[in-house]
Amino acid sequence: MAEDNLVEEILDTDEAENIKKSASPRPALQEKPKTSGDIQQDEEDNSKGNIFESLFANGNTLVTAEKGELAIDSETRRMVALFSDGTYLVDAAHRFDGKVLNFTSIARRRKFQIFPPEYVSAQEIAAIYAYAERGMGQIDISPEETEEYQMQIDFLSVINRAASKKVSDVHIVVADSTLVMFRMAGMMERELEYSKEWGEAFVRAAFASADISDANYAQNEFQGAQKLGSTPLRGTNGKLKLPHNVLAIRLQFNPVAFGSQYLVMRLLYADDNPNGNGDLKGLGLGDREINMFYRLRANAIGLNIIAGPTGSGKSTTLQRNMIKLIQEHNNEINVITVEDPPEYPIPGARQMPVTNANTEEEKDEEFTKALSAALRSDPDVMMVGEIRSLSAAGLVFKGALSGHSVWTTLHANSAPAIITRLRDMGVQPYMLCDPELIKGLISQRLFRKLCPYCRISVKERMLDPSFERLKTALGDYGIENTYLRGPGCKNCGHKGVIGRMSVPEIIIPDANLLKMLVEGDTKNAIDYWISELNGRPLREAAIERMLKGMIDLDEVERWCGLLDQRPIY
Repeated sequence: MAEDNLVEEILDTDEAENIKKSASPRPALQEKPKTSGDIQQDEEDNSKGNIFESLFANGNTLVTAEKGELAIDSETRRMVALFSDGTYLVDAAHRFDGKVLNFTSIARRRKFQIFPPEYVSAQEIAAIYAYAERGMGQIDISPEETEEYQMQIDFLSVINRAASKKVSDVHIVVADSTLVMFRMAGMMERELEYSKEWGEAFVRAAFASADISDANYAQNEFQGAQKLGSTPLRGTNGKLKLPHNVLAIRLQFNPVAFGSQYLVMRLLYADDNPNGNGDLKGLGLGDREINMFYRLRANAIGLNIIAGPTGSGKSTTLQRNMIKLIQEHNNEINVITVEDPPEYPIPGARQMPVTNANTEEEKDEEFTKALSAALRSDPDVMMVGEIRSLSAAGLVFKGALSGHSVWTTLHANSAPAIITRLRDMGVQPYMLCDPELIKGLISQRLFRKLCPYCRISVKERMLDPSFERLKTALGDYGIENTYLRGPGCKNCGHKGVIGRMSVPEIIIPDANLLKMLVEGDTKNAIDYWISELNGRPLREAAIERMLKGMIDLDEVERWCGLLDQRPIY
């Protein structure tokens, strides 16, 4: 047989001989005989149950089950099922798959009895695992239930794979085929590819797994949802949960052109320090920025805003800062947060979620209610997850005006642009000009950190255009102290980078600066900030870290523009 020849090619000679020797015929599965009075429907309904009874009869067990004697990964379980009596079922579509042949080899080396494979459909294998998972009770699994269960397993498999690599976002793009992409250290990478049908079923399973979502999945509508790590996947009897280090998953379902689907899943991880880590230095902040954050936390009243695009680490910085604030006050203050949804735990704070909202209008309404409730709950410090609307901005300013310290985030391009964004939202200019109200304006980006073991000097790439730009901007000193991403080594997983670090710009404004920003005189406002208030823009903060060998030239130019160009400020 063709498969015998293929096995011989892949396995060593002794093992191939063992496979042939053990290929004695196994007794066929016995089904109850049908009488002439049985109707066709009865035959279809009973045959599946009878096969299950035969497979699991006389104490026979599924050794490849999740907690079986020969545990295997979820991808291989989609293709094979091995029983203790040697029954070996293989998905016919993957009979020559490397994983199948590798599993056959491993099973034999571990001295498991294994008969020649019987080729079945993937659906039948999924049904067998579902049957075993449910305790081998009396069941009647429909094709729809089998697909749903298998896709729940696939959903968990993708999340586990992503979590093991500390992926921030998983993108599922369904078109003629399904492409699974991971965002790692800020960069997109192609990870897996499946059929279009698999992708459509995966998106439905992801929606069904959510704990907070609309009532029904609508393929042609924009929908958001959230899956909590503390709850099992639906329909799995509490047996399938997210990895222990994943707190939650934010899901965004998007219709895209030409009838395809697009799902983005943001993974929210537990803090590396389970006791609550308020260390801002661990995020990449230097002594200068840490001291400025300390001064902002020391203000008993006023508004502090952290800005940046999606995925720039705003929520993590805000969480660490709030933990530090609570620790500095010996847990003797009442910190209340309003978040949609809460992303990271803040020990010592009362975190209020915004729930029961489907549309954007309802979310704004619920968010406003939660903010109003927080203001009536005797807070010393308030943290608002994000300013999304004018009504939310009004309540945030109301909290700051009424004698509270308020911390929040906003989508803006830079620290000076925070004032511009708030003005465009409709916040009254007199509030934006008050330095007793506006205490801190912060913007940040995440830069990939160079692996110190395999980084290379910029002098090794003197022919690159970036070398000349560096020389023009920083001269010989820049050339001597600048590094580029290396080829990778065992210390960085052969990627050349080891995580990311936060690089912020922080403004502690006075009345003159705020007045110029509100009036739209941005150029003079920034010159005033740098010259009179000792300000340091993001570009300068990034260059400082580049010259210390922490980040490379490409990262600086990626976020701050070409070095030989005149900076925007």
